[in-house]
Amino acid sequence: MTERPRLSLMEHLGEVPDPRMLRTQRHELLDILAVALCAVIGGADHWTEVVEFGQSKLAWFSTFLKLPNGIASHDTFARVFRLIDADALEQACQQWLAGLVGRVQGVVAIDGKSLRGSRNGKQSPLHIVSAWACQTSMLLGQVRTAEKSNEIRAIPELLKLLSIQGCIVTIDAMGCQKAITREIIKGQADYVLSLKTNHRHLCLGAASWFAQSLANGFANQAHSHHLDPTGPSSHARIESREHWLIEVPQHLRRATKSWANLQTLAMVRRTRQVGAKTSDETHYFISSLALSASAEMLARAVRSHWAVENELHWSLDVGFREDACQVRKDNAPANFACLRRMALTQLKQETTKKLGMQGKRRRAGWDQAYMETVLAGGFI
Repeated sequence: MTERPRLSLMEHLGEVPDPRMLRTQRHELLDILAVALCAVIGGADHWTEVVEFGQSKLAWFSTFLKLPNGIASHDTFARVFRLIDADALEQACQQWLAGLVGRVQGVVAIDGKSLRGSRNGKQSPLHIVSAWACQTSMLLGQVRTAEKSNEIRAIPELLKLLSIQGCIVTIDAMGCQKAITREIIKGQADYVLSLKTNHRHLCLGAASWFAQSLANGFANQAHSHHLDPTGPSSHARIESREHWLIEVPQHLRRATKSWANLQTLAMVRRTRQVGAKTSDETHYFISSLALSASAEMLARAVRSHWAVENELHWSLDVGFREDACQVRKDNAPANFACLRRMALTQLKQETTKKLGMQGKRRRAGWDQAYMETVLAGGFI
């Protein structure tokens, strides 16, 4: 079978339906989308800045956009993004990402983030659940929900959009659900899920069994152990992480029977020393990894999960000031969030400049050649 050619982001955006009546269309929808995305890449965080960016780059935009009536006003940008079907824009983004990323390997971390500035009166802030390829630092897809508590329903929908065969999927305790394990196994992937007291019986059972096993030195029990190298951390701390992996013990198998391919339980103990003070914390996990996979593989998966926080959510908060964004009405918060994630993906792909996300955005806004280098990663 002949492989379909990868479409550019502009081609995918061209598939987004225009929600306006024909007689009100003074500006092409694709022009509005392209100007907005380039402006966000170049440092714009609200509609007034989008317009200022577009006007300052009008000659350049005219080389690849129609712009029959120049750059739209900020009122037009605001109105159009309130009207655009958020599902359609999200789908265009998802299809572009799927072609861009290709086959995914390693750990896929799934986590949610609330857009605090999108809170509108009594309406909860928009919440977006994202999948992050930790090995390549690429966004794989996203699904939005009305509030954080809906993550449990959103994660299976997100998994259905992804190709995760051969990967290890990591999710925090909210995503530790039987239906989610079934969806991961259906996608021919493994999972490492944080286990807390939302599954009280299983969590307490795991904690008790690990305590007993540690006390007797895992006598007559197969297990895998891994200790991360201990050394100085940031802020004059010394940290160590110790990992244990065991098969599900016989007395807990009834409680784990309805979890898809649940094979092992894991414990991670983090010890931190700051000066003369030492503290430790213990976390438990359930996993479809076989014991033969080793605690070292578990350790890599657990460590990698933090990439979705450090590389995606932190970048959105610090590099794009997402939580400060006051876009609140109708579909605009979801659509602006989608723009930010497309912009972040373009900027993450550009590796010629050793700059942080804010620095890359400023450089793209100031330097036309650099902007074109950023856009070379699949925009046109």
